[in-house]
Amino acid sequence: MNDLRACQITGFGTALPQQTVTFGDQTRYRVSGDENQLQLAATACRQAIKRADLDISDIDCLVSASAVGIQPIPCTAALIHEEVARGTDIPALDINTTCTSFITALDLMSYLVAAGRYRHVLIVSSEVGSLGLNPDQRESYELFSDGAAAIVLSRSESGGGVVASLQRTWSEGAHSTEIRGGLTGMLPKYYSAATRADYQFDMDGRASLRTIANKAPAMFKDFWEKSGLTLDDIDLVVPHQASRALEMIMGRLDVPREKYIDWIGQYGNMVSASVPFVLCRLLEQKEVRPGSTVLLCGTAAGLTTNILAMKL
Repeated sequence: MNDLRACQITGFGTALPQQTVTFGDQTRYRVSGDENQLQLAATACRQAIKRADLDISDIDCLVSASAVGIQPIPCTAALIHEEVARGTDIPALDINTTCTSFITALDLMSYLVAAGRYRHVLIVSSEVGSLGLNPDQRESYELFSDGAAAIVLSRSESGGGVVASLQRTWSEGAHSTEIRGGLTGMLPKYYSAATRADYQFDMDGRASLRTIANKAPAMFKDFWEKSGLTLDDIDLVVPHQASRALEMIMGRLDVPREKYIDWIGQYGNMVSASVPFVLCRLLEQKEVRPGSTVLLCGTAAGLTTNILAMKL
């Protein structure tokens, strides 16, 4: 088994827009009016710091783990810093693997916390993906929600921490999920009515699903073998709320229905905020608690897949 990275979640917070829209039996949260990504991120951060019984001056590093930033420059973490940590010199940085950004950030920062580089790290994922959806693509237009979730990751002396993790990318799926326009690949100056679709979210859900269904089982097998863990060691699986195909994917991975969370119907796909949002709500409802071992997993554009086991 891999060495435990001693860290624990000492605070957590979430934020949702006020507006909901429904598609049949599916509920989605979408920003409206003056609501924006920065407000959602700041709300979740303040909740997490308060629950940790800390002050912003106690935070040693601020990480934004979001798929889509607020603007190209500066990094999104710097803008969140301006909102919640202005006047301090806390380092701020972005970590981005699109939908699995939170898991990647938790994975990487756990090493720094366990090593003593940082005492308390604030990790926040925030998304307003609804603003970039193409109404002509019904599959994605009816899938995504907006929201934010944040945690404070602190050094642990109680036996908790990251037990094992694995991340892989299969770039043959790099263009199955993308936004082509807006940065240097397709500059903003080329935007027009004719090119508008290139500046909106574009997803080939079937292609992504095929790649995941073919690749993920072998990756999970490797994870179990390398970590020394089994599914019996896991109290609850928290997967990225990617789509209604979640049940099929979990079935391919031999994860029984009672072992994982499926909140697609209630919340939809919040992109990078999906996994931390579910985790934070589970902590709030005490469905997982200190001593529980959770498995965070998900797939992302790229095509990237993450698995991380953590003892809370």
